[in-house]
Amino acid sequence: MSHFVIDQIDQQQATTQLETRATRRRVRRPAAVDALQRWLNRWSIPLLRVSLGLVFLGFGVLKFFPGLSPAADIAAATIDKLTFGLVSGSTAVLLTAVLETFIGLTLVTGKFLELGLIVLAGALVGILSPLVLFTRELFPHGPSLLGQYVLKDFVLAAAGLVVAAVALGSKLEPQDED
Repeated sequence: MSHFVIDQIDQQQATTQLETRATRRRVRRPAAVDALQRWLNRWSIPLLRVSLGLVFLGFGVLKFFPGLSPAADIAAATIDKLTFGLVSGSTAVLLTAVLETFIGLTLVTGKFLELGLIVLAGALVGILSPLVLFTRELFPHGPSLLGQYVLKDFVLAAAGLVVAAVALGSKLEPQDED
């Protein structure tokens, strides 16, 4: 019984503290900031998902046309190394094009999103592996243009993690001012 009473007191204190923080926040922040926060909570992740999808869709579609993608050679070399030579050359580029296009379509449309995120997780291994497989080529005396191109993939990976977290049930919560 005493444990139950202590739990009720703790809950009451926690509720009072939350109400006090909320009141303080409303007094300190202009309504425009609260409106912006609501808008960001509603739209930032869907916009991130769609923009990430457009990037993957664009990169994937370019690889269907020989000579258009600046990453075709590194993609072919990476797939060749990762598959121990079983998949190489134009077949490796075509495989990359199909995967990236599929990932892009799932992110843009939201259809088959979980499957697209699983494919994205696997693709990121290949996308980031040139940093290990071709370090000298990417960073001869500092980052080459191709090295910078591969480094930007960390941003895509981080965006993919955020989109995946939300797709799997995480929610953005307003932060208290403390």
